[in-house]
Amino acid sequence: MDPTLADYLRAIFLGVVQAVTEFLPISSSGHLVLAPRLFGEETSSLTFDIGLHLGTLVAVLVYFWRDWWQITKATAADTVHHGPRLARWGAQSRLGLWLAVGTLPAIIVGVLAQDAVEERFREPAVVAVMLILFSFVIDFGDRRGGDDRRIEGMGVRRSLLIGAAQALALVPGVSRSGATITAARLVGFERPSAARFSFLLSAPVILGAGIFKVTDAVSGGEQVMWGPLFAGALTSAIVGALVIRGLLRYLVTRTLRVFVWYRIALGLVVLGAVAAGIL
Repeated sequence: MDPTLADYLRAIFLGVVQAVTEFLPISSSGHLVLAPRLFGEETSSLTFDIGLHLGTLVAVLVYFWRDWWQITKATAADTVHHGPRLARWGAQSRLGLWLAVGTLPAIIVGVLAQDAVEERFREPAVVAVMLILFSFVIDFGDRRGGDDRRIEGMGVRRSLLIGAAQALALVPGVSRSGATITAARLVGFERPSAARFSFLLSAPVILGAGIFKVTDAVSGGEQVMWGPLFAGALTSAIVGALVIRGLLRYLVTRTLRVFVWYRIALGLVVLGAVAAGIL
C-alpha cells in the first residue's frame, strides 16, 4: 500500500511530538499513548515507532558527536594502555564507563518487565496519574538538588542510581529525561550537567528500543512505509537537536518548574477527558 499525504503529515506531526517530549521532562511515551486516541490508531504503527526512535537517536548522536568521538577514542586508548586499572583512565574514558553502567538497569528491567508494562500501563488514566504524581518528584528533586557537582564527578554508584531512575520511565507518564535529570540533581549535579548526562544516557536506550521495534516489524510481517518513516525520522532528528540545545541553555539559569506545571495541567485535562468518556 502506497503512503498517502495523510501518512506523511502524521509522521511529521509525531516526529515533532516525539522529539519535544523525549528530551523535555514531560514523557514521550505518555504523549504517544495519548496520540492514537486523538488522531487514530494508525499513529501507533511500527512504521512511525521505528522512524521516531531513529530520529531521536540521530539527534543525540549528531548533537553530541564530539563527546561520542572523544569518549570512543579515549576509551580505546586507555583500554590498551591501562587495561582494567580504572584509576589511570582519563575523564572521557570514565564517562563512557559510567554511561555503560547507567544503561544496565534499563536493559534488565526492559527485558524482564517490558511486556507487563505494555499490557497494564498504556492507558490514558494511568498516563495522567503518572504525569501528575511524578511532577512532584521532579519539582522536589530540582529544588533540593545540589549545584556543586559536574559530570566528571559521576562514579559507579551515582550512574547506577541515575540508571535505575531511567528504568522507571518504562511506565508511560514518568518521563525518561525527567527521571534521570531528577536523580542526577538529587545526587548533587548542577542542572546543565544533569541534563547532559541524561541526554548521553538516552542513546543506548533509544537504540535498544529501535532494534526492538524493527524486530517486531520483521517478525510480525508489518509493511513498513519507508517514505513516512524517513519523514518522521528527519523531523524528529532536527527538532530533537533543537530541543536539546534549547534545554541545555535554558537550564543554565532556570528551573524545571514550567515543565512541572505543564505535566500537572495535562494530567488534569486527560483525567477530565477520561471521566467524560472522551478518552
